[in-house]
Parts: sequence; structure tokens; C-alpha cells
Amino acid sequence: MEKLIEKVKRRIESLAQELEHIYNDYPEAVIGEITVKNILGGMRGMKSLVCNTSYVDPYKGLFISDLEIPDFEDKSPEEIFFLLVTGSLPSVDELNELKSEFNKRSRVPQHVWTTLKSMSQTTHPMTMFSIGILAMEGESVFKQKYARGIPKSDYWKYTLEDSLNLIAKLPELAAGIYRILFMNGELIDTSDEKLDLAGNLTYRLGFNRHNPSFADLNRLYLVLHCDHEGGNVSAFTSRVVNSALSNIYLAASAGLNGLAGPLHGLANQVCLNFITCIHDQFGNNPTVDQVRDFVTATLDAGKVIPGYGHAVLRVTDPRFTSFMKFGDAHCSDSPYLQTVKKLFQVVPDILRSYKGGKVANPWPNVDAISGSLLYHYGMTHYEFYTVMFGISRVLGFCAQNTIARGLHQPIIRPKSVTTAWLKEYLKKQPGS
Repeated sequence: MEKLIEKVKRRIESLAQELEHIYNDYPEAVIGEITVKNILGGMRGMKSLVCNTSYVDPYKGLFISDLEIPDFEDKSPEEIFFLLVTGSLPSVDELNELKSEFNKRSRVPQHVWTTLKSMSQTTHPMTMFSIGILAMEGESVFKQKYARGIPKSDYWKYTLEDSLNLIAKLPELAAGIYRILFMNGELIDTSDEKLDLAGNLTYRLGFNRHNPSFADLNRLYLVLHCDHEGGNVSAFTSRVVNSALSNIYLAASAGLNGLAGPLHGLANQVCLNFITCIHDQFGNNPTVDQVRDFVTATLDAGKVIPGYGHAVLRVTDPRFTSFMKFGDAHCSDSPYLQTVKKLFQVVPDILRSYKGGKVANPWPNVDAISGSLLYHYGMTHYEFYTVMFGISRVLGFCAQNTIARGLHQPIIRPKSVTTAWLKEYLKKQPGS
């Protein structure tokens, strides 16, 4: 792990030096203005946080360091985590070292399974995933070291240590939850040290494990969902919690609880349900006109079209395009993928013209397709799709918080005001 620690150390030192110069040279520089629309609109678009792991260009999509999709779509989750936390892709030796570390740390403690198996079968898998992570919180190295007294300069090292321990266990934890809830409850063990994170997940799920394209889909899924700046609900929640020096288990669980919402990570489940409703009405091969009629009727009923639109993007999500390319190569005959394509054919035009065409972004995001591919490969329980999203997104949580602790970023504590204060303030403005 020495190679990884040294690279993270160098990156933190470089970023700290850059930020120190910025702070010293431009302490009073104005980045933007806060409007009433910002305050009442969920802080949408407000620049209020530094995130050095990734950024999202409205017209090009996700960047990790200087790489955009498709530059990194063929990488492994291990390579992506290394890229997130160091800013560069690993060498062969660095990658092998990281894979070895994950393998050594991959076993989920028995008490976690005792806890999860005692829960109701009606529990949502995301709830179990979050609880499973919380149940491992007692192992936090950061918590133990902090209790004994460590310098602030070492916070990032033990956040990284916790991160490696947590990420390594996610495939076994997630697959075990799937088998407890949707199969016979018997956990699948593997001691194959040649399996990477995606391979371990595929093997432990226990179905379609010998299909190389399913393993490749899982790899792609874990890569494409890994991070998306610092302001989305899950990443921001994780950052806020960790800024209080709550360890990475607490921060990751909190972030996942945000991810579980239907306006965030649960959207892939909602998207597949939408397609299922189309098939229930028209069969598994609806015509383009039938899809168009279903979409219009949905809008007329005051509902939204799941999987379309994005808070930042103003083009088709490159992650959607990457998944589409995978689908065309490996499962082009899937009726669910065919319906995804028909929706892509009709929805943007409908949204651009519907009742004046006020939709800022009528294009598909990643959720519009991801669940359909998982369904094709036998993961037919929609509720689990957000867990797949969560395994990946924890990579970003861990990288963001490791760097934040290395930069000694303070506790996140924005100021709130009352509606009465806002009214009085606006009354005093010129021209009010």
C-alpha cells in the first residue's frame, strides 16, 4: 500500500499548496452571487464546495482528473479508485498492490450477517446495505486512532485506511444482501485471490457468474457511477458528515441514505418500472407510436418521464451512451433495451415541445438505461439496482473525504435564514 499512500500524500501536498496560494492572493474574491432563486431552489447551481476528484461539464459529462468518458470506461473499479484519490491511473505494480490490499481486507465480519439475517424480508436492500456498513463501524481505524490522539496531519491516512477496508468488503456485503432477500439466503464464499472487485461481486451473486459479459457489465456499472462532483445529494451528505470527523463508515452510510431517494439513486429502479408499465400495456415489443402515446399520457397526467433530465447536464449523459454501446454489443435483442431505444427516439422531441417546451434538458441520464441491462442479465429485483449504484458511489465518497481530510477542510456549516428574515432583507433592497 506504500505506493498508493505516497501518491495520495503528494497529491494532497500539491493541492494544499495551490489552495494556500489562492487563499493568500484572492481572499476576498467574489465567486458568484446568491439569489433568492438559489436559496429557495435547493441551492441549485451555487458554487460552495471544492471537489478535486471529479467534475461534470454540462456538455461533456463526467470527468475524473482530465479523463472523460469514453477514456476510462474500459478501466476496472480498482483503477478508478486509484484515479479518484491520486489524480492518475496506476501502473501495473500499483494496480496489483491495490488489488492485493482489497483481497486481504475483503471478509465481512460474521456479526454483520447475524444482524442482516435478523431483519424483516420486507426491508429495502439499500436499508440493509447502509446498516451493514454501520455494523462495521466498530472496526474504524480512524476512530481508534483519533481516540488515542493523532495529529491533524494524519487524519487523511486513517480515512484512507478505513476506505480501503470498507471498499474491499462491499462486493461480499452487497451480494450477501441480494441472496438473503431474493434467493435462498445461503452466502457464497470464494477465496479466489485473482478476482477483482467486479469479479468478486459477480461470483458471489451466484447467477450468470460464468457469463463474461455479465461480469463486464458489473465492472462497467461500478466504473460509471463512481463519482459526480461533490454537490449531489449523496456525495454532499457524505462530505458534510465526514467534515464533523465522523469516520468513513458513518459518512458512507449517510451518503447512501441520500442515494436511496427516488430523485437520486433510486431513479434507476423507477426507470425500469416505467418500461415494465409500457410492456404491461403493449407487450414486450411496443411500437414507436405506442411508446410516444404512453409518454404523452404520462405527461398529461402531471407525471415526469423518469430517466430524462439532469441537474447539471445539458446533453445526453455520456454514461447513458456508454451503457448503450455495451447493450448493442452484448444484448441488442433485449426487449427492455429496445424499449429504451424507442424512448430515446421519442422523449426528447416530446419534452422540447410539450406545453411550450420549458424543459431545460430533455436528454436521457444514466438511469434511463442502467437498470434495463441488469434486468437482462437476470437481476430481476429492481430494488437492488440502487445498491449496485451505491457500491460504486462509495468509491467517490472515500476519495473525496480522504482528500478533504488531507486538506484540513473545516466542518461544513452554511448559514440558514428564516422566511421572515428574507422578507425583511428584500424590503430594504433598492427598488423593492
